Amino acid sequence: MDIAKTLQARPASRSCALIDFDTAEVFVGLGGNGKFLLVTGERATVSMRVELRPLVYVTQPDYWGIEVVGCVSGIVLPQTAPYAETLEISTVTGTKGIEVIGAGESRRIDL
Repeated sequence: MDIAKTLQARPASRSCALIDFDTAEVFVGLGGNGKFLLVTGERATVSMRVELRPLVYVTQPDYWGIEVVGCVSGIVLPQTAPYAETLEISTVTGTKGIEVIGAGESRRIDL
């Protein structure tokens, strides 16, 4: 069973969507332990939860896609707010690097 194809065939969520980001950078953890992706930007509402979601692959791609996703549930407050999200990427790295995927752009980072 191809999990990625099964998920793509299902209806899209109405409470979550790709969102824009301003910066995306990779840094090494303290003491050289692990690699982390840091993504920053502005969320449309303070009640939005931002997540970095790695895509699902059967084989390792050149650039592993990581989506920047904003989810809103309940009451939506009419005020924007900055966000900064991190993700440990040691197990979700392509042969060449990663690709950060937002609503308006994608950015490849060679590792």
